[in-house]
Amino acid sequence: MNNRDYFSRRLAARKRTDKIFHFVFMGATGIGMALLLVLLADICKEGIKYLDGQFLTSFPSRFPERAGIKSALAGTLWLITLVAPLTFVFGVGTALFLEEFIPRKNIWNKIIQTNIANLAGVPSIIYGILGLAVFVRMLALGRSVLAGALTMTLLILPIVIVAAQEAIRSVPVSMRHASFALGATRWQTVRHVVFPSALPGILTGMILAVSRAIGETAPMIMIGSMAFVAFTPRNPLDYFTVLPIQIFNWTARPQDAFREVAASGIVVLLAVLLATNALAVLLRNRYQKKS
Repeated sequence: MNNRDYFSRRLAARKRTDKIFHFVFMGATGIGMALLLVLLADICKEGIKYLDGQFLTSFPSRFPERAGIKSALAGTLWLITLVAPLTFVFGVGTALFLEEFIPRKNIWNKIIQTNIANLAGVPSIIYGILGLAVFVRMLALGRSVLAGALTMTLLILPIVIVAAQEAIRSVPVSMRHASFALGATRWQTVRHVVFPSALPGILTGMILAVSRAIGETAPMIMIGSMAFVAFTPRNPLDYFTVLPIQIFNWTARPQDAFREVAASGIVVLLAVLLATNALAVLLRNRYQKKS
């Protein structure tokens, strides 16, 4: 057998392998999507009974037909409003500082990078304990919206930093050199060249991070996010509850009707999550076109 026949058979074998893995991965994706659709359909079927205006404008109650999600929805919106800007400022600022103002071979840069990578894998309950010790007790913020927002910011900060760093690294070095050649300072280059070019990738990381923050329960339990709140927060120092906590509270009740109420709460949580993601995607696409 000559070399030409040998390489032809190897090429044919690789193509067969590629097709096999293509169908395997497509099948796995299809199964996952099918299970997700079945789960969503089941939740929507159970939750449609209580999903109305009264449910959205009423406070929690021990009677299923009177139970509402107003306080939890308001608390979640307050949390998103505080977490998103805090995470963006601190996360993107840290990423820009590490990538643009400190040499990568610097020992402190390496130490910080290692710690950020380790923090990204820490369980969320640990951040809840940290938030309880630092924000609730040490800083005396109590069980307030601000304490919850700061705790969730710590939770998703490593994700945003890593995503922002990857987006910044994707900006071609030639663009920086061109800016320097025109007489721009490093800060002017970062502000007018690097940051706008990296913004679509940064917003993608923000979408994933905020989505995680919306659905987290463990940190909120640790800092004492109350399960029953019959009022809506009026400022960042008010007590609050969030949708995942309220849903968890309903599923723990023995009455079967509360499971349908919890399903309605899940539908509302998904709607808030999708609306937040849609807004972030629109912003990302807008800046992507500009760049």
